[in-house]
Amino acid sequence: MKNPFLGTGIAIITPFTTTGEVDHEALASIVEFNIKNGTDYIVISGTTGESATITKKEKEDCIATISKTNNGRLPLVLGIGGNNTAEIVKEIESTDLSKFTGILSVSPYYSKPTQEGIYQHFKTISNACSIPIILYNVPGRTASNILPETTFRLAKDFDNIVAVKEAGNNVAQYLHLLKDKPDGFGIISGDDDLALSVALAGGDGVISVIGQALPKAFSKMIRLGRAGKAKEAYKIHFKLMEITSLIFQENNPAGIKAVLQALDLCNDTVRLPLVVATSDLKLEIKNFLSNFSYQDY
Repeated sequence: MKNPFLGTGIAIITPFTTTGEVDHEALASIVEFNIKNGTDYIVISGTTGESATITKKEKEDCIATISKTNNGRLPLVLGIGGNNTAEIVKEIESTDLSKFTGILSVSPYYSKPTQEGIYQHFKTISNACSIPIILYNVPGRTASNILPETTFRLAKDFDNIVAVKEAGNNVAQYLHLLKDKPDGFGIISGDDDLALSVALAGGDGVISVIGQALPKAFSKMIRLGRAGKAKEAYKIHFKLMEITSLIFQENNPAGIKAVLQALDLCNDTVRLPLVVATSDLKLEIKNFLSNFSYQDY
C-alpha cells in the first residue's frame, strides 16, 4: 500500500477554556483556519493534542467536533498508541474508523522494549487495524528508538503500515530511511526544524506543530521542498526559523498555544503537569508575529 499522507499534516492542539474544559468553538476555528490556508491533513490526539491528559470521552468529543467542521474536506488521522499493546487493540476495535484515512501510533514509551518487542507490538496493531498506519518514532519521549531496520521490516511485512513519522531529530537516521526505504513507503518529518531538508531529500512531508499557526507559509515551504525548489523554499524556512525554535523552548504544546493565543484562535491553557509559557517567551512570540509578513504567502 502506497503512503497517502503527503505534504503538510498538522498535529492539532486540544484547546481548553480558562477553566480547563475542552474549547470546542476554538477547536472548530483552528480546523477551519487550517483548511482555508493550505494544510493537507489533520492529526488528532497526538502528543501536541495533550493525549496523555484528555479523557476517552473528551477524545470522542474532539473527534466529533473536528469531523463535523472538516466535513470530509481534509484527510483525518487519529492518534491511537501507547505502551499497552492489548489496550491499543481494544481501542482500535471499539473505535469507528470510517472517518479516518489512517492512524498514527507511537512507539511504546516507558517500557523500553527491544527492537523485536517493537516489531511484535506493531505487528499486533497491524493485524487489528483496517486502515493505514503511520508509525511514530520519537525517542526523546519514548526512551527508545525504532531503528531503520525495524521500520523497513515492518514496512515490508505489513501492507497497512504505510509510513513513519520520524521525530528523532537525527539527520543520519533520516537519510538512512530515505536511502533504503521500500518503494511507496512514506518518510514523514516529525521535526519542524528539519522538515524542509527532509522534503528536499525525498521525504513525503511533515506532521507539524508550528504549521497549524502559520499554515500558508509552512505548507508553501513544504510544497516547494517536495518540488525540489530549494532556493525558494529556504527563503521561507529562514523566516520561520525563529518561531519554530521558540515554540519548543519550554514545552510542547505550551509554546504553540501561546502562538495561537496571540493569533486570537484559542486560550493558552494547558493541563498539568504542563504549565503555560512564561511571559518572556510570550513576548518573544508576539514580537515575532508582529514583524511577520503574512501577505507574502
